[in-house]
Amino acid sequence: MKDERLDARRIAAELDEPVTEAAALARKLGLEPYPVNYWIVDHDEMNELIAYSGFQDRYPHWRWGMAYDRQQKKDQFGMGKAFEIVNNDNPSHAFLQESNTMADQKAVITHVEAHADFFANNSWFGLYSDRGTDGSDPDAAAMLERHGEAIEQYMDDPEIDRTEVERLIDAVLCIEDTIDQHRPLAAADTDPDDPDLDDISDRLDQLGLSDDVRQQVFDDEWLEDRAEADDAAGIDDPRLDVIAFLRDHGKRFDPDAGKAVDREEWETDVIERLREESYYFAAQKMTKIMNEGWAAYWESLMMGDERFAGTDEFITYADHQARVLGSPGLNPYKLGKELWDHLENTTNRKEVADKLLRVEGVTWRNFSEAVDFEDVAQLLAPAPVIAGADASRLDELAELADAGDPRVDAEAIERAIATRDGHLDPDDPEAVDADRYPWKLLTYEGLAERHFSLAKRQNRGFLKRIDRAELEQLARYMFDDEKYASVEAALADVDYTAGWDRMREVRESHNDVTFVDAFLTGEFVRQNNYFTYEYSHAGSEYRVASTAAADVKRKLLLQFTNFGKPSIAVYDGNFDNRGELLLGHRYNGVALDIAEATKVLERVFDLWGRPVNLMTIRTEYDDHELEVARRRGREPEGTEVGVRLRYDGESHEEFDLEPALQDAIEASEVDYDTKPDDWLA
Repeated sequence: MKDERLDARRIAAELDEPVTEAAALARKLGLEPYPVNYWIVDHDEMNELIAYSGFQDRYPHWRWGMAYDRQQKKDQFGMGKAFEIVNNDNPSHAFLQESNTMADQKAVITHVEAHADFFANNSWFGLYSDRGTDGSDPDAAAMLERHGEAIEQYMDDPEIDRTEVERLIDAVLCIEDTIDQHRPLAAADTDPDDPDLDDISDRLDQLGLSDDVRQQVFDDEWLEDRAEADDAAGIDDPRLDVIAFLRDHGKRFDPDAGKAVDREEWETDVIERLREESYYFAAQKMTKIMNEGWAAYWESLMMGDERFAGTDEFITYADHQARVLGSPGLNPYKLGKELWDHLENTTNRKEVADKLLRVEGVTWRNFSEAVDFEDVAQLLAPAPVIAGADASRLDELAELADAGDPRVDAEAIERAIATRDGHLDPDDPEAVDADRYPWKLLTYEGLAERHFSLAKRQNRGFLKRIDRAELEQLARYMFDDEKYASVEAALADVDYTAGWDRMREVRESHNDVTFVDAFLTGEFVRQNNYFTYEYSHAGSEYRVASTAAADVKRKLLLQFTNFGKPSIAVYDGNFDNRGELLLGHRYNGVALDIAEATKVLERVFDLWGRPVNLMTIRTEYDDHELEVARRRGREPEGTEVGVRLRYDGESHEEFDLEPALQDAIEASEVDYDTKPDDWLA
């Protein structure tokens, strides 16, 4: 930790031990984080870092000042204090606010260690990390610093108009999410005419989406119809990386010449640098729910269950944690943590049920009657010596270590006994304070038993809720279904690490869309009281629409797909053989904000230099139909109308969309009620 201010140095010194021990505990729990450098900053510096997306150096632009002002006002008026910020890098850099209490500092340190584990191991973050020739990890801070310096040089160049640089940045930032985020940056730069790379269906197959999510969000029928419609409309495969297309084929409009001219080299360089930054930040946007939920899960376990928060710190920690998880709206910390909890519980339930179905006399048909769930709960409870492992049980733990028990750390126990008996100085780095850090006495297996989710009081009913369909599925291919003579013998073989092992597997491969698709179940929706809401055109208000799991999942999937933004692709770079750009809104039932879309077209014109077009579909409501629906207390159906918006640098026009083009962008079997909060922001 480094900081020249006296207070910061004092705080850093106080945090040396918590930082070291939190990293050690994270690894004991099976996490594999990047190394983390911690920095102490004051609240103004924290606001600057938040404005800069977690980095100290960015290119000059007004957006950072706007973000800083917004965060400062949130802090000033109690609308959200920032306790920390951490970036995806190797090593990661985490910034802690010096005004935090020790309880808060410990909480954010444990939270950060889990984030660093997610950065290091999630494959979607790997898409950017693998961009280098040597497959190296990201050096994001250096990359962003280089970009900042290069763009600042352009702004300071007397041969370049600074306002033109700012105008170009504004244009690119307006479409910064129009990239092909499902592919590595290097692959996104390959030949766009290669059908193997641009085929949408193939790439959806590679994502491993279930049939359910494909029908709800992408719709196979639409994919087939779209391909046929593209052929009928004379359209090549849409190009998802709009920024790259504009970089490669765009020009700039010269008002003096009255036409498009080739860009200057610096302009293409700025576009490419901003595009690379979009790819770097893409994984964070694609995994917000998973990543924050992952960090909240392990923070809670370390701070609470493993008593990393001291006795005098726990109340403060619990209060602040409750506020974070209780924040209104779509809360990524709450939803993410609840999904990880559910995944852990369902995996452990499957493990326990698998063993119970192998007990003589227990079948999937009589499971609920044959199994004494109270007895099972007692048998699943961790052994007392494991549950209460601390300095008072060192001798018992030593006996287990002598017997080779895999649940205990023999070396740590030996050093803890030496510390207790005075053979090791408490200040010796080899000393182990078993009262302060009892987790050091256990291995990963021991900690998994100590924190087995189905043994926790709040989850006691989870096993009993298992449905017959799941039991039948488990029993279907079970050949040794009478392996155990008793429930006690069966549960003695339970793998307590099953839940954590499965969580790490999922952490490696999923993003928010696939995570919600795979693990948001009807049981989860019921137990956590999730519901959907919609805007009522008849009542001119928002209302609860459904509590069905399929509806909740559909809403969330649409919200997370493409960063929660409309999916826009390049359909033609020579529309009507006039050199015009034709963009298409890949319509899934969620309408664009037309007013915002027209403003975006103006920025795209700055990158294309010639007229630009955008195809979309909107729903129109007849005034009479609205009035009738209002009186009858029902929703109007509306009529879908295809439109093409055009901007030529001076004025906007709107045209009816040709049927073949409408078919090319139109989906079917979709949710028409979703109203995302902020499209094209």
